[in-house]
Amino acid sequence: MPIVKIDMIEGRTDEQKKNMIREVTEAISKTADAKPETITIIINDLPKINIAKAGKSLAETA
Repeated sequence: MPIVKIDMIEGRTDEQKKNMIREVTEAISKTADAKPETITIIINDLPKINIAKAGKSLAETA
C-alpha cells in the first residue's frame, strides 16, 4: 500500500493536480508492482510564506 506525499508551492490548478495524480499513480503502479486502488497520494499546497531559503521566505523573494 504505497503512500506518496507531495509538498509543493501552492498555485497549481485542480486540472494540473488531477493530471499529476493520474501520472504518479501510473508510475508507482508500474515501478512498485502495486494496484492503483492501493496507492494513496497526499498533496500539501504550501504558501510561499511558509518556505524559506537563505533566511528569506519565498514570498519575500518573489
